[in-house]
Amino acid sequence: MSFEPPQRLVRALGEATYEDAAAVEEWLAELPVRLEQAVQRRELTVDRLLAPGGRSSLVALVRRADGTPATLKLAAPGTCPKAEAAALACWDGWGACRLLHGPAEEDGALLMERLHPEVSLRSLPEAKALLEAAGTVRKLWVEPPAERSFETVAERSARLAAAVGPVDEAMRPLVDAALAARDELVASEAELLLLHGEFRQGKVLSGERTPWLVVGPHPLVGERAYDLAGLVLDRLDDLVAASAGASTARRRVTKLADSLEVDRDRVRGWTLFRAVASGTQALRRGRRGQAEVLLEFASWL
Repeated sequence: MSFEPPQRLVRALGEATYEDAAAVEEWLAELPVRLEQAVQRRELTVDRLLAPGGRSSLVALVRRADGTPATLKLAAPGTCPKAEAAALACWDGWGACRLLHGPAEEDGALLMERLHPEVSLRSLPEAKALLEAAGTVRKLWVEPPAERSFETVAERSARLAAAVGPVDEAMRPLVDAALAARDELVASEAELLLLHGEFRQGKVLSGERTPWLVVGPHPLVGERAYDLAGLVLDRLDDLVAASAGASTARRRVTKLADSLEVDRDRVRGWTLFRAVASGTQALRRGRRGQAEVLLEFASWL
């Protein structure tokens, strides 16, 4: 099987920071062979590759030996397919795509229920998309399985905080406020629920057995407000471009928090921290436009 890896995947892996960059380059170079081996190992046939596809994995639409459609996901080195598989197995199709087969030791690939990858919640008007997203993410917030240890919100946010790094003096008050908010939230966190970890509208796809199902979790354990902050940060370009962006941003926090019965201040605090952490990361990677949008949004909160 011969193909060029999707450019979105190549760019994203090139921008990311991995301990073993050489392993990532080797993985990309060997992708055609790796996919062929994964397909043969599971007796699959490939319909097509998804493009632009994911940012940390190659995704192929496949068929099983009996003709059943499915999705095969090959994760890049440095990612956590076992954690993703454990979360999907815990949800067992409730609000999320169903895991058909967990990662094999040989390739770490996941075989999952096939959804409609071209149709996500981002295809809906914003108000309707937020309503559907809130109803979907609510289903995911369950007790974590006792047999699996996931990363916690405290641990992940500590890594993000450590990566903020030095910033210029003009940004310092905003960064200090975000880091202080994170420290206060972690110190007072009471919930320990299974979270998606990277929830946003583009992660919710159209399905057959139910209208909307979640894909691509980066699971962790903690409070709902952390997950909800990711949804608040969705479609920021439209929000920042609006004349009443600041007031609309604050209303979005309030509306989502109230609709899911989550404390407004905690949603606001995690949104501030995640916006600043993502904004400073975008600056380090040279994506100044994205950084400016995130940091302006953070300043409104």
